[in-house]
Amino acid sequence: MTGLGRAFDELRFGAGRTLNLRRLQPTALQAAQLAERWLREQQMLGADEALVITGRGNNSLDGYSPVRESIVRLLPSLRRRHVIAGYAEHTPGSFVVTFAPVQALLDPPERRRERPLVAPRPPSLGALDEDTVKPLRDLAVMSLAVLGINSPTRAQLEDEMLRQFGVISAALPEGANREALLQQALLRAAEEYEAS
Repeated sequence: MTGLGRAFDELRFGAGRTLNLRRLQPTALQAAQLAERWLREQQMLGADEALVITGRGNNSLDGYSPVRESIVRLLPSLRRRHVIAGYAEHTPGSFVVTFAPVQALLDPPERRRERPLVAPRPPSLGALDEDTVKPLRDLAVMSLAVLGINSPTRAQLEDEMLRQFGVISAALPEGANREALLQQALLRAAEEYEAS
């Protein structure tokens, strides 16, 4: 890519929305794991699109890039699991990824062979901060209303809160700021419900 092309990419995506696997030089497996975690985090942060740089494999044996191929296999799976809405080859060594709304994570995967990513259900939501419980409750109320349940019982509301928590928290990357990311994801999902 020319210097001008790189400059346009930096302007369009910035450092925060660019994953440069070529620079990191991971194995194919490490690249897929790193890319999945990073793309899930970008979805939770509300990015519209991101750039994943894999390299073309020019410096590899036979010009084959195992990292690029692992990302080529990963992207359709992430689309089926509603992490990304789409992707396109940007250059021979990079992909532009557009993200699915957080609300889409609550939909079942498009194909049977993809298992939904669901965290174990906690015995109660009591361990969560009130700043997390309130948007979780609001999201559950909206979700139930879409199903026609406008006056849910306490058990229905708690079941839906646990379901929402399980689906969204399973999509979050591990880390110290996990509950803050969960709060952002819950607010974003509620905004998406209101907009639809």
